[in-house]
Amino acid sequence: MPNVNTEAKIFTCTQSKDLANKIAGAFGVPLGNVITSTYSDGEFQPSYEESIRGTRVFIIGSTHPGPENLMEMLLMLDAAKRASARHITAVLPYFGWARQDRKDKPRVPIAAKLVAKMLEVAGATRIITMDLHADQIQGFFEKPVDHLFASTIFLPYLKSLNLDNLTIASPDMGGSKRAYAYSKALESDVVICYKQRAKANVISHMELIGDVTGKHVVLVDDMVDTAGTLTKAADVMMERGALSVRAICTHPILSGSAYERIENSKLEELIVTDSIPLKQNSSKIKVLSCAELFADVMHNVHYNKSISSKFIM
Repeated sequence: MPNVNTEAKIFTCTQSKDLANKIAGAFGVPLGNVITSTYSDGEFQPSYEESIRGTRVFIIGSTHPGPENLMEMLLMLDAAKRASARHITAVLPYFGWARQDRKDKPRVPIAAKLVAKMLEVAGATRIITMDLHADQIQGFFEKPVDHLFASTIFLPYLKSLNLDNLTIASPDMGGSKRAYAYSKALESDVVICYKQRAKANVISHMELIGDVTGKHVVLVDDMVDTAGTLTKAADVMMERGALSVRAICTHPILSGSAYERIENSKLEELIVTDSIPLKQNSSKIKVLSCAELFADVMHNVHYNKSISSKFIM
């Protein structure tokens, strides 16, 4: 029998259309045609308007709350499975619900594990994602997971700033590993913020472990939600003698009063990726695209080439 050359096709969920267009352009294929029908009660149904039988399908979509983003991805996966796609890769620039990765008190769900199982049952045969909230979430999947690091995007930008006396900071104890990895690549010092929360998204107390006097500080985190931690950390660091404070956060969730907090904060700038589209523009927010990173990895996955060069941290 002749060899079967599997064709690659790229489709997108509604919330990631801008990023998906960039990825498809960098990959070198047109974005596939999907039509979503919506009922009056809010129920929706995606439909592939071209044959995908025997193809490798990449479905791009971040699953940040609300729940309709995750539901759309699940429906797209199920439709691809039922349309006889040979390979179905869920490309999740931001893997939502990842903060619930363990039981931190009685009678709560482990939502990250639940979402992983739902993606697999829906039809995903591979997962490509970036900067998971916790690395161990990869172990929730029984399918291959390519966990990319946005450091491949952020490090060149940081180096281009040519900042003297650079110090990398983690906004909490949980992010110390990420901060140390950046500091090693940049040959800089590290400081850690120790925070206590009164409840979710509310900080009651923050202390600084390390010296920032006369330093240009870069806070590093995987996501920014309400921006309460970042802006509080920037205030503390400027009070302790820092020359400037920037923040690098891969996923710009930016809910509640986040934009207002950032504009009124002592942050020099907030550097993010386009894994989640911004709700509004801000003079202090700089967006670096992750499209080339995802396109390169998707291309190598499709042609069975190594992607280890994308795992620099």
